[in-house]
Order: sequence, then C-alpha cells, then structure tokens
Amino acid sequence: MVQRVRIRYAKRGPLRFTSHRDFARAFERALRRADVPVAYSQGFSPHPRVSYASAAPTGAASEAEYLELALREPVDPDELRRALDAALSPGLDILEVVEARTPGSLAERIDASRWRVELPGVEPEHLQRAVAAFTDAEQVLIERLTKQGNRTVDVRAATVSVTASRAPDAAERVPCAILDLVVRQVTPSVRPDDILSGLRVVADLEPPVPPRATRLEQGRLTGEGEIVDPLAADRDGAAIGEH
Repeated sequence: MVQRVRIRYAKRGPLRFTSHRDFARAFERALRRADVPVAYSQGFSPHPRVSYASAAPTGAASEAEYLELALREPVDPDELRRALDAALSPGLDILEVVEARTPGSLAERIDASRWRVELPGVEPEHLQRAVAAFTDAEQVLIERLTKQGNRTVDVRAATVSVTASRAPDAAERVPCAILDLVVRQVTPSVRPDDILSGLRVVADLEPPVPPRATRLEQGRLTGEGEIVDPLAADRDGAAIGEH
C-alpha cells in the first residue's frame, strides 16, 4: 500500500433501497471498471482493502456515507472521484475523495449522525406534540430485534436533539411534517425508525405512509451539538468536486 484515500458517497432516490452488501459489491465492480490500483489483502482469498464506516440502513437515503480505500499506486483524488462516479449507477454518487493525511480510522471520527425524516400525511402540530412528549420523557423504551435476539433499547438516551417542522413545499391539503434528529451512534444502533417507534410509544404517533429518512451528516459530536466532518482534517483547504 502506498496511498490511502477517504471517500464520501451518497445513496439517493430508488438506490436508497440498496443494502450495504449490495453497495459493497457494486463498489468493487466500479473499482475494476475504473481500473483503480486498489491494494488487496493477504491470504488464501485476497479481497480489496476497503473499510466502511457506519453504513445507513437499507431504505434510508444518505448524503454522508464514508469509506477508506488502500491503493498500491498513488492517484489524483479528483480523477479517482470522477472515474468511480462514472462507474457507479446514478443514485450511488461519489461526492468527495481526499487523501488520508492524518492517522487513525474513519470510525474513530464518527459518533453521531444528523437525520431528516419526512412524514407525509402527518400534521406538523401533531408531530410537535409528540416530540415534546418524547423530549420530556426521562427514557423511552422500545423493543428491537438484534442478532442477539429481542432487546429493550432506550432511544431517548441516544437522541441528542429532535425538532419538528412543516415541509416548506407541503400543500395545505396534503400535510407533511419534518423530523430533524441528531442521534449518537451507540450499540445497538438507534435508527430513525427506532425514534419513530419511540414517538409511537409516548404519543401514539402513527404515520399513514412510510416515512422518508435521509442522513445529512456523520461525524464527531462537539459539546455544542455540532457534527465535525470526518474528512475535515484531511482536506488541504480546497473542496474536491461534488455532484
């Protein structure tokens, strides 16, 4: 390995239903199509040295997915971004590539996510009342099915902030409320649908149609509640192209 690069990518539109495993396969095909000089692991069954950081759940869109890639030859980050983006399907979009200039892993720089959840058919006032009840609660327990079986999870403890508003383009006769969340990344992970389950527990909120969740940011949470971009320390001060 002679170079490491860190990549931010998006899952948009229908491609939000791409599972992490499906994306990983698509990304490895894109590496071959783009003739990227990727480094491989040692052993009987070598595989590309790609490290993923906290993938979004299937069905959720995202503007802030991250991975790290080891290369056996140096490449220009902007050329790599364009080549990989062209080799992937529209909706799986490579937004930024930076050379890894600082030690440590991406996972060490991510402990929180910011989400936007659209709730078509939900009146903003109803959501605001549910959010108030959620915020006032000392704990909000839900049941989650994990690999270890059913577990009780306190989703209130993992929630840093939660606010409700009206979608700016929603028609009066077709209400649409917006839920903005900042959630700590804990074990087991707390996802937007878990927060919605918590709102159902405390306020009987039941969206009439499936919500649409989009991850807007990932990174290190500051004491002021801001999220620090995990690529910030590696940038040389100039943004590397974006769609």
